[in-house]
Amino acid sequence: LESRRPSSPLIDIKPIEFGIIGAKKEVVQPTILRKTYTPDDYFRKFEPRLYSLDSNSDDMDSLTDEEILSKYQLGMLHFSTQYDLLHNYLIVRVIEAKDLPPPISYDGSRQDMAHSNPYVKICLLPDQKNSKQTGVKRKTQNPVFEERYTFEIPFLEAQRRTLLLTVVDFDKFSRHCVIGKVSMPLSDVDLVKGGHWWKALVPSSQNEVELGELLLSLNYLPSAGRLNVDIIRAKQLLQTDMSQGSEPVFCFLSDPFVKIQLVHGLKLTKTKKTSCMRGTIDPFYNESFSFKVPQEELENASLVFTVYGHNVKSSNDFIGRIVIGQYSTGAPESNHWRRMLNAHRTAVEQWHSLRSREECDRVSPASLEVT
Repeated sequence: LESRRPSSPLIDIKPIEFGIIGAKKEVVQPTILRKTYTPDDYFRKFEPRLYSLDSNSDDMDSLTDEEILSKYQLGMLHFSTQYDLLHNYLIVRVIEAKDLPPPISYDGSRQDMAHSNPYVKICLLPDQKNSKQTGVKRKTQNPVFEERYTFEIPFLEAQRRTLLLTVVDFDKFSRHCVIGKVSMPLSDVDLVKGGHWWKALVPSSQNEVELGELLLSLNYLPSAGRLNVDIIRAKQLLQTDMSQGSEPVFCFLSDPFVKIQLVHGLKLTKTKKTSCMRGTIDPFYNESFSFKVPQEELENASLVFTVYGHNVKSSNDFIGRIVIGQYSTGAPESNHWRRMLNAHRTAVEQWHSLRSREECDRVSPASLEVT
């Protein structure tokens, strides 16, 4: 190169550059593309909707009621809503349903497989605890309810809620099977004007409806070695029997009572029960019970609370159960027991959601020791 004339072109191997005069030059050359993946990028490779509890929600939003009815064949529900500005409450009227599917039973020999025994549960999401439920309509796929319910709620708050109507098949001998649901954001409708709707039922992610709730108070006295239990009240206990008449079809309310059983380790030592409250699914008990439990035995103690519906014709109907203590049936029960242990001589109250017998037997050895 040094021997060449200065005017001779020099060849310099560099990346080829393209650009416009005055513009920023861009180097174009072969490169190995590398991308740094964040955790979010990783999970974007999956379809989150396929793993959600309600994986069909996106699809259902784009379907008409006729298409939903054809796809799922769960029937339709007729209902209405209207807000009363004068009294500040929302009125929900459950009118009727039609073309409900035949029941799916876990014990076919004990249920009429030709007809459903439907009822409707009503709540304003996200609050599922303050729910209402209609009476059970016996042996029909086209029930007429004509029942009216009110929810005391401010107008602006009502507009933020979603009305959830769940149609459930009553089965006295097994769990209550959810047929389907209708959900309607109240922001999408004129609440003051009100309206009537026929909506197609869609599948629900619920395996079964809530069994009800029980309010308990626990108090331990170390010096006396006494474990005191107050059964205060229960609410929204499932109905456990139906009339055998033809028309009209009514549902008898539960006659509920609570059985309290003390289990030491895996041995049942004491059983007590409340009085029976006739004709109500929201009973008030306010009854107190005391168990002799020395302090050194407290860590091995479990209290089993079982709610039954009194039945004069046959054995009492199981409604729900929880276990509190050494073999608690869940985190809320364990938390109540722990709070009691940390608050000697002070009563500790807590609401508990009742569980099925199968769930309690699966997670709590103490549940298996009682009847």
